[in-house]
Amino acid sequence: MIPQAQRAEIWLERLKPYRQKIQDSPELVVEGKLSRMVGLTLEAEGCRAAIGSLCKVETKSGKQIGAEVVGFSGTRLYLMPTGDTHGLEPGCRVIPLGKNSLSSVGFGLLGRVIDGAGNPLDSKGPLDTNAKVSLTGVPINPLARKPIREALDVGVRVINALFSVGRGQRMGLFAGTGVGKSVLLGMMTKFTNADVVVVGLIGERGREVNEFVLKILGEEGLRRAVVVASPADDSPLMRVHGALRATSIAEYFRDQGLDVLLLVDSLTRYAQASREIALAIDEPPATKGYPPSVFAKLPQLVERAGNGDHGGGSITAFYTVLTEGDDPNDPVADAARGVLDGHIVLSRSLAESGHFPAIDVEASISRVMPDIVDSEHLQLARELRRLYSTYQQNRDLISVGAYRAGADPRIDRAIEKNQSILTFLQQDMDESVDMSRSLNDLTSLLAVQ
Repeated sequence: MIPQAQRAEIWLERLKPYRQKIQDSPELVVEGKLSRMVGLTLEAEGCRAAIGSLCKVETKSGKQIGAEVVGFSGTRLYLMPTGDTHGLEPGCRVIPLGKNSLSSVGFGLLGRVIDGAGNPLDSKGPLDTNAKVSLTGVPINPLARKPIREALDVGVRVINALFSVGRGQRMGLFAGTGVGKSVLLGMMTKFTNADVVVVGLIGERGREVNEFVLKILGEEGLRRAVVVASPADDSPLMRVHGALRATSIAEYFRDQGLDVLLLVDSLTRYAQASREIALAIDEPPATKGYPPSVFAKLPQLVERAGNGDHGGGSITAFYTVLTEGDDPNDPVADAARGVLDGHIVLSRSLAESGHFPAIDVEASISRVMPDIVDSEHLQLARELRRLYSTYQQNRDLISVGAYRAGADPRIDRAIEKNQSILTFLQQDMDESVDMSRSLNDLTSLLAVQ
């Protein structure tokens, strides 16, 4: 008869292949059961997984649905599905995959349109990528970043002349609905002097995604661009992933030493998707329905843009911010102003009067402009803004004829230059005005006659 200790050793030896298989396959380690679904949030019991890791939920019919861990409470996991949830019922298997979401990157992405999960939306076949990076990125030591010292030509006269953008700057484009922000983004996409353009269309209507790619971007603009589109009917998790994926792709090209233009439309939709996720896992709202975690995620996303370390490339970023009801003190708008390097405000009244781009000269600012242009350019920009502001402050008096010419030399000059200034501030959407021409036009406008 075989001794008990020897029998135990024999069984351990026989179990070695199975133990190794379990170690190599995390999905065989533990699996749980779906206990309930509230809104878009799934609750799973019996399995363990880290925040941000992926799981798959398997229905009794064999359908598999992707999900990501967004929270936990005791032994319960909170999951957010990445796809259609039809067919889910209590008791469905929840299998942790033991990995986090990654973004496929490579030069094969140029000219392609992908969704928030990284799948192609165009009809150009599979993606040609050669690497995978984390969606959340790797923080850069702020002391290792190159300072912003070089101006970037965006092809829009009023921005080049009055709100010069530095290579590596992060700007906000604040606008209500229907005032021309998408057209302005399209102009910068086509006219900006950048090696690569990455566009993130987050939470937009599906029709607008198609129009931006076909009409505004066009075939020529798409050749050096990557478009990440996560429209409004995507799950909130996919909308968040869309913004993160666009930023990860931009970071990849920056790390290759290239100058990247990143356009995210919009930062507000990203915040709203983050709010939906936070509220779904019972995080209490703090400011007008927004939980505190939303305001923590905004700088985490924005700070990933900018210059890389010395010798690397740059990411110049424009984030559109939708001001609800044209309220500049909207919580997301207010938080965005604090983490961006400047903001361009679009005015509804200017748009309604046919003034495009409808940039509010008085409300807009570029915080790095003094560091990237010479003193002469800076003085000319300030002089034009003073003349514009002087005319607007006295507009009612001038309109009703209450102002008497000669009473104030500055008002007289503002009246004299007003029509020329309005012409200077407007530009056709198909017209490109480079930095040199913008400065020449500004100089000619303010020349003393």
